[in-house]
Amino acid sequence: MHSTEHRFNSLKQIFAFALLSLMGLSSHSALAQSDGQPAATPVTPPAGSVGGLGDVNLFPKRIVLEGRRQISSIGLYNKTANEGDYEIRIVDMAMTPEGRLIAFDNGLSEAEKARVKTASTFLRFSPRRVTLRGSEAQTIRIMARAEADLPDGEYRSHFMVTSIPRDVGGFSIENAAGDSSEAGIGVTIRPRFGISIPIIVRIGETTLDVGITNARLLTARDGSQAVAFTITRAGTRSAFGDLAITARGASEPLVIAKGIGVYPEVNHRDLILPIEPQPGLPPVTSGAQITIAYVDDDYAPGRQLAELSFVVP
Repeated sequence: MHSTEHRFNSLKQIFAFALLSLMGLSSHSALAQSDGQPAATPVTPPAGSVGGLGDVNLFPKRIVLEGRRQISSIGLYNKTANEGDYEIRIVDMAMTPEGRLIAFDNGLSEAEKARVKTASTFLRFSPRRVTLRGSEAQTIRIMARAEADLPDGEYRSHFMVTSIPRDVGGFSIENAAGDSSEAGIGVTIRPRFGISIPIIVRIGETTLDVGITNARLLTARDGSQAVAFTITRAGTRSAFGDLAITARGASEPLVIAKGIGVYPEVNHRDLILPIEPQPGLPPVTSGAQITIAYVDDDYAPGRQLAELSFVVP
């Protein structure tokens, strides 16, 4: 039994190294924790990297692969001083009209899943688990290997990294409360923080038509204000870009919102963007002309996707 298990583990290692070589990815970083090599020089995540509640950043904030056979890279950055273990996987998610992303295994119906063209079946990456010292980084190569008969269109899945809590010896609620008694049941809470970015694969010709509708100014009882509106989307690819909301006569924008996406499984996204108070800038009042501009930061960066102006009643 031991011999069989040993051969199986050896085969897994051979396969892992072969796949790393095929992808052009050095195995040095992945093995640095176990071979006694010195720690890497501390790194700072690049501007534009994505962070969350956990201790890892990802760069870039999204990956777009054009074509059936493409390779890209994702950087993982341990932004803490402590060593950490991370699990890497590809997950499928669906967007709601409110902009929420919900994982397939989080209660979505089969009809909701069917609206998403997923890329998970033809995305390849390695390794699937890494250990990073504090302030250390590692690059993961990800490949699209779509079948020749896959229809044209946009396919998407999400690259997710989850921190793996280490065993700290069963520190329990009783320990935290100062109860030294060994009687009863101890409960250990170890949160697992995850962060994900979209991996988008576009094959052949894709289309997109974007509009802005139902714009209005909202004013709360405390005087705070926001602009509500709907981005409409039609076609075979997603919209992704930056929003700027301006008022005629004002020297500064009322709102700047970057990285707003509308994925192909929804034909509209509803947004409410708060107006941040600015010194010397009075509240928006009746008669003001507001303009909402949505500018592409994906397919044709800088091109205006949609614009709408309205007068506050």
